Amino acid sequence: MLEKMDKILGPIANALSKNKVLSAIRDGFLVTVPIVIVGSIFLLVANFPIAGYPEFMAGIFGEGWDAFLGRVYGIAFDCVALLASLSIAYCYSKELKMTNNIGAAVISLVSFLIITPQTHPAFINEAENAFRGFSFGNLGTAGMFLSMIIAIISVRIFNWAFKRKLVIKLPEGVPPAVMDSFAALIPAAFVMVFFFVLNILFSKTSYEYAHNFIYEVLQAPLVGLGKNPAFEVIYQFLSTLFWFFGINGPAVTNTIFAPIHKALTLENYEAAKAGLEMTNIFTAGFSDFFCNFGGGGSTLGLVIMMAFLGKSNRIKMLGRLSLPAGIFGINEPIIFGLPIVLNPIMIIPFILTPVVNTVLAMLATMVGFMPITTGVQLPWTTPIGFSGYLVTGSFNAVIVQFALLAINMLIYYPFLKLLDKKYLDEERLQKDKEDEIDDLSFDDLSFDDL
Repeated sequence: MLEKMDKILGPIANALSKNKVLSAIRDGFLVTVPIVIVGSIFLLVANFPIAGYPEFMAGIFGEGWDAFLGRVYGIAFDCVALLASLSIAYCYSKELKMTNNIGAAVISLVSFLIITPQTHPAFINEAENAFRGFSFGNLGTAGMFLSMIIAIISVRIFNWAFKRKLVIKLPEGVPPAVMDSFAALIPAAFVMVFFFVLNILFSKTSYEYAHNFIYEVLQAPLVGLGKNPAFEVIYQFLSTLFWFFGINGPAVTNTIFAPIHKALTLENYEAAKAGLEMTNIFTAGFSDFFCNFGGGGSTLGLVIMMAFLGKSNRIKMLGRLSLPAGIFGINEPIIFGLPIVLNPIMIIPFILTPVVNTVLAMLATMVGFMPITTGVQLPWTTPIGFSGYLVTGSFNAVIVQFALLAINMLIYYPFLKLLDKKYLDEERLQKDKEDEIDDLSFDDLSFDDL
């Protein structure tokens, strides 16, 4: 059974992980993570979830103290599509083994700005002139999927022109920076003309802009799928299933699910900023801090029991060595050391536990016991307890986290006892063999007996 599943899932995971487009999108979003996390820290400082905190800070720094913080977290969140157009193009050019990675990234950014609306007739000033410029609404969540598509297309055109030697060659002796700049001139022109024409074509349609077309046709339906209760359950199930076969599950599934998680998270941020009700449950924070504790398979409860309830030396020592890492969401020592990979005893709790966490945390949110997670994005290594409070601003979320951890321990307990007994029997058998060797004596051996 396990061999058949491995044969089916192995090629799928391998194809997804080696797909250059999906890998570029995944790695491109990872490039933006430090910026988003730092922006989230500024957002937390500006809106720390403690009663009386804003008044306390205003008493020290004066009214409007949070306006300066808003410039930092506003750029981090409201320009995520702009950043993605750069980072995804850069990563994709590296996947294609291009030499001018920076050039490819810059031309992607320019292409995104070419196709982004620059006039806004709905906004008219006192002189009755329409606002001209770029709107944060198009550079943020609403433009994210379009930025991904533009990054891929622009790099493909850029690379196509280079491969066909459509470049300006300068004589030897010219500084490399100047040579690279002129070499990129014609390929850049191809890309810019392409998106120039595309922008004109969209202006002749009912959508008017590519942003409107992509948002209505692609992004809105995908984000709508992310709001379906089955979305997060499927994500958690597939991630842990791949881990069971020794494949980094999130590295595979995030190529598809991460953009949707990010869009849902940023929608909550924008709603909160506008003073509206947040509606998206399945954000990145929900996935990271309520579905898995201690890494894939939600193994923190398992590690705690291994460290303090294990009887065999193997279980006990591995649990104690893995506990510090497990608290911060790192569980490779358990995945490969216990092991969980291809271990038929552990497959049921390993796959079941994150699914149970997802369903119960979703129900706790739907009934109003726990608030919806905000747009704050924390490092996925943030420990249990701290993470629940910081992403919701409620101690009820901490209660939910520890309740789920207790349930995780109950799910893993019978399977851990079974595995612990198996290892204990193996250790006793090994000890008996060593004792037999120690009991051997050559004192009565005589050469006369030969």
